[in-house]
Amino acid sequence: MTGVLLALTSALLYGVADVWGGLLSRRADFAAVALLGQAGGLVFAVAAALFMPATEIAATDLGWGALSGIGTGLAMVFLYRGISRGDLSVVVPVSAVGGVALPVVVGVAFLGDRPAPAAWIGIAVVLPALWLVSRSRSEERGTVRTALFNGLAASVGIGVQYLALAQAGDDSGIWPVAAGRVAAVVAVAPMMWSPERRFPSGRMWFWSAVNGGFAAAALVCYLLATREQLVVIAVVLSSLYPVVPVLLGVTALRERLSWPQAAGLGGAGVAVVLLTLASQ
Repeated sequence: MTGVLLALTSALLYGVADVWGGLLSRRADFAAVALLGQAGGLVFAVAAALFMPATEIAATDLGWGALSGIGTGLAMVFLYRGISRGDLSVVVPVSAVGGVALPVVVGVAFLGDRPAPAAWIGIAVVLPALWLVSRSRSEERGTVRTALFNGLAASVGIGVQYLALAQAGDDSGIWPVAAGRVAAVVAVAPMMWSPERRFPSGRMWFWSAVNGGFAAAALVCYLLATREQLVVIAVVLSSLYPVVPVLLGVTALRERLSWPQAAGLGGAGVAVVLLTLASQ
């Protein structure tokens, strides 16, 4: 159950970070929000790593963390770019479904993961559930083609992020996450060299950095979850983050669920139960 709870906590934190980052990217340059978020995540990751024992930090572990960070930087840029243009209802589900599919295929085909039958059913249920749960009652404006491109590009980054980070050794503690934030900063920073890019005001700086701390905490929880269970199960549970904005809308904003969203939430609940049973 520890691995399941860690993965679900990762999904919760990532969901909050995506909602917050999406709102920030509609008020400031999406690339600046992504860069400041990774910088804030670096501060959090280093602080967390200092409190987490690491018996041996190998260069390969830091390398996997850095590759994961490059995936994170790619994912956040395209995710925030899509959300800033009003394509939330397309970008988020595409990024989530693609981010699940790639690690599952690679994990089973190349990493030797062999999920139990219940886990396979949960994986089959969660893919359409993630899509349905992000369906809004009225579609956001924006061309579908551009939204699909942003979502697919983000999904590749998310898949690389999850796969690479899971390869870091247990003895490395949280340092691979910190290495990933350094790589993410390096990957995103060149975008700000364009004269069209502008850093936001001081308050936006602060909140973008804080939001990055939430995202880094999500990755810490995910990394710890992979050390308790199969990577495939950790990825699927951590990828339930699209559920968070829907639940926030229902509880905090008193929004009404559309029937696709209700079906998606039900499917996500079934998937969590099946994957929990399979992990025991």
